[in-house]
Amino acid sequence: MKMRLELVPLPVVDVERSKLFYTEVIGFELDHDVQPGNGMRIVQLTPPGSACSVVIGTGMGGDPADGTVNGLHLVVDDLIAAREELRGRGADVSPIQDMGGVFYAYFSDPDGNSWALQQLPVRS
Repeated sequence: MKMRLELVPLPVVDVERSKLFYTEVIGFELDHDVQPGNGMRIVQLTPPGSACSVVIGTGMGGDPADGTVNGLHLVVDDLIAAREELRGRGADVSPIQDMGGVFYAYFSDPDGNSWALQQLPVRS
């Protein structure tokens, strides 16, 4: 049996602010921004090179006040370069931490959903 994680919903208060954060600051691709009716808005965004997207919007059920999503991982080949690029675009990214040969840096979106940039050890 195969299973693929392809979409993760993120609770946000301000869809436009979050869309700009993910596209302009973090560099996600905008896949869809549609308003099918009844006050619903669906914005799907994908990290560059990823098969999994995130979706933000209105009228999809749930409430951003219910809590936030924590610890989503974005795996990068060069954490130093990725961190500097995001910081250059205005993201508040933590210093790099070495967790036994796996390296991490962290940031959050405007609604407190948290992300980890992760660099795995080079396999030989």
